[in-house]
Amino acid sequence: MHVFLCPQMFSNNDEAVINKKLPKELLLRIFSFLDVVTLCRCAQVSRSWNLLALDGSNWQRIDLFDFQRDIEGRVVENISKRCGGFLRKLSLRGCLGVGDSALRCCENPTYLFVNSTTEKTDHTNNCLSKFCPKLKHLDLASCTSITNLSLKALSEGCPLLEQLNISWCDQVTKDGIQALVRCCPGLKGLFLKGCTQLDDEALQHIGAHCPELVTLNLQTCSVCLCLITICRGCHRLQSLCVSGCANITDAILNALGQNCPRLRILEVARCSQLTDVGFTSLARVSKQSHKHTITDGTLIQLSIHCPRLQVLSLSHCELITDDGIRQLGSGPCAHDRLEVIELDNCPLITDASLEHLKTCHSLDRIELYDCQQITRAGIKRLRTHLPNIKVHAYFAPVTPPPSVGGSRQRFCRCCILL
Repeated sequence: MHVFLCPQMFSNNDEAVINKKLPKELLLRIFSFLDVVTLCRCAQVSRSWNLLALDGSNWQRIDLFDFQRDIEGRVVENISKRCGGFLRKLSLRGCLGVGDSALRCCENPTYLFVNSTTEKTDHTNNCLSKFCPKLKHLDLASCTSITNLSLKALSEGCPLLEQLNISWCDQVTKDGIQALVRCCPGLKGLFLKGCTQLDDEALQHIGAHCPELVTLNLQTCSVCLCLITICRGCHRLQSLCVSGCANITDAILNALGQNCPRLRILEVARCSQLTDVGFTSLARVSKQSHKHTITDGTLIQLSIHCPRLQVLSLSHCELITDDGIRQLGSGPCAHDRLEVIELDNCPLITDASLEHLKTCHSLDRIELYDCQQITRAGIKRLRTHLPNIKVHAYFAPVTPPPSVGGSRQRFCRCCILL
């Protein structure tokens, strides 16, 4: 890392063949794929490589976790100065020797990770709020010294904040959360794991001011019925963790099912008051909210606006018809791009859809499970145009006709074989 302090260590006769054959723009592009250690080694090869390796464009994403205790504040200061306006992502995880003075020089990053840094204080967050107005992602996990003052400072100076992790910052209360969410309406990820002083009033502020929230972690927080406020105000929620929140009841699951149709991940470990009734309600309401959302109109838009579409899954889209597949098959993606289409459990699909797909020359696989109007003859006709296609379908065995005349067999055919 001391390479930053001694750039004048080469002679003027250090031009190698590679530097003469390749333009500097191409060399700079190659250097952009190297990590911090390799860049520092390249910077010691020659004068020209020193300039290329230490160019600010190569230092947009810096993770100093591998160095940890070896990193001092002045190194971070040198990196920040050399990067100029290029620095976008800086990770100082475990770098215990980096204090407030070093972070004052980080003026342009949009991603900053400083978790587990014991010297991180409210004063540092004041510096960040003044010098990092473009900050979008901030990780302060386990920085136990920060208080509500940090959140108030960040809310005033970093209005573009989208993701904040203050897990295990147990001095933060509802007042800090209120200040944060009022000034940062674009928050999409909020991690409050282990913030034991947060109460239901804090959740009310989140539900009222965070309509864009996608991820919320409240593990081991003392929250209860005010989670319903979040369900009603955060309709884009996809991931929710309330593990260890012992007061969670079935009413929360019902509210999630009714108000959060995009929910994908729900963690409720050690929530002992939840019952089968709550999960049944969540599953029933969620299924109803998703059941009839995809129609032929969606396929029309995909055929027009997605010319590079390669894989399309329409599994269980019960309103898709042959007309939608016709629109898709006539789109720009169908002829040369579309490789996989999944139509299983689409009951309105018939052999006509297979006719519309026969011009998809790149089509490699099609799923037709439980498409009851698809016939073997339709699949055979499709194979004549696409001989290498993999067709996954299932046809129930034909029930044999009852025997005419003769005495009834005493054993079934299986028993006879055995």
